[in-house]
Amino acid sequence: MRGPAGTGPLRRLVVLRHAKSARPPGVADHERPLAPRGRRDAPAAGRALAEADRLPDLALCSTAVRARQTWELASAQWGTPPPVRFDPRLYAADVPELLHVVREVAPEVATLLLVGHNPGLEDLVLDLAGDDLGDALGQVRTKFPTSAIADLTWHGPTWRDLTPGTALLTSVTVPRGRKE
Repeated sequence: MRGPAGTGPLRRLVVLRHAKSARPPGVADHERPLAPRGRRDAPAAGRALAEADRLPDLALCSTAVRARQTWELASAQWGTPPPVRFDPRLYAADVPELLHVVREVAPEVATLLLVGHNPGLEDLVLDLAGDDLGDALGQVRTKFPTSAIADLTWHGPTWRDLTPGTALLTSVTVPRGRKE
């Protein structure tokens, strides 16, 4: 299946699922911090984005503690992090809500990073990808684990023009940090 080619500048949506979180007793879901593995994996995700030349012009991040910590640790791997907007709508968002937030992004932004949660992010990637390289769609259908990064590209004059099936899923990576 192939999505329409589209017209306009090349745009990239980079989707990063938050790193592995802890589940401390008595802590509300929104307030859950990263687990030790998540604190290792989030910087690895930042390095992977830099090495793949996928640094964003803007980041949109859930307000959940684990998503914010993922952003902070990942972006600390870059010389100068881009602007970030912490948006409460990204917490527990489904595909329509995620698309609504993405479509509000200014047209000057060519590469957008979205830091959030499953199942919404996985569903968004599957919904937007009309085609893939290699077996990227198969990887996402099998599992979109913590710290997973999906790279979607498409052509369009504005972010409002991003619609289901129009993006190319170029890669899926799952960076892991090493235990010290």
